Amino acid sequence: MVVTGATSGLGRETALELAHLGAQVCLVGRNPGRLDEVKRQIDASGAIPAIIEQADLADLDQVDQLADRLVERLDRLDVLIHNAGALLAERQVSPQGIEITLSVHLLAPFLLTERLVPLLERSAPSRVIAMTSGGMYTQRFDLEALAMDESTYRGTTAYARAKRAQVVLTREWQRRYASKGIDFFVTHPGWADTPGLTEALPGFSARLRPLLRSAAEGVDTEVWLATTADDGLPGGRLWLDRRVRSEYHAPWTWVPPAHREAEGEALWAWCDAQRPR
Repeated sequence: MVVTGATSGLGRETALELAHLGAQVCLVGRNPGRLDEVKRQIDASGAIPAIIEQADLADLDQVDQLADRLVERLDRLDVLIHNAGALLAERQVSPQGIEITLSVHLLAPFLLTERLVPLLERSAPSRVIAMTSGGMYTQRFDLEALAMDESTYRGTTAYARAKRAQVVLTREWQRRYASKGIDFFVTHPGWADTPGLTEALPGFSARLRPLLRSAAEGVDTEVWLATTADDGLPGGRLWLDRRVRSEYHAPWTWVPPAHREAEGEALWAWCDAQRPR
């Protein structure tokens, strides 16, 4: 099982839980010291020794190179988990000139998944799981508004829009690849107490601390989706607390079912156009 963002917060907790349950975990992160630390923790526990791969998912060239290494290194891939995330107060761009929130949450998972589809197909039944956020409930999917420029940028809005796009992309992936034996899921952790939340939204985190879930509670559904033997789980759906949930709460975000396939196709094509060539 490959876990991105595996050196902190929900990604780290996911990797530790999967290793404890007997999976061989490939840890993906950008900080070599933190990667080594998590690997040592897994290896010392008596679990199957972890694999580490260093890559900055804000840089699509590095994502492409990561995919090359994984294809060369792994003989099978049962589960791919997208946990890497970034919530930035100030707008920053990747080496490719793409706003980093979009690159990390949407384009890096898109590129890595598309590159690994043949390996996932050979390993079928296999699964791809993305970690979204409740913030996505505040935003309607709008492809034209997805990439925010300097004049309109607001970190929490960019984050929520990218998270909404993850849900749309998960539906589209399920439509495209379910017939190949690959199922796609997106899960919401609830409000969990993580270093990322504290750093990005310190006031919000402090006020809600008594109500926040632990990291283990936040990843419970993700770990369960990765490891359950139930092959009848509906793919292309949003999950919370081991149940399928609605993608929409606010009425202004609702999209008629007849239009959802078209928005998924448009998003997939847009992501594909951003790939390194």
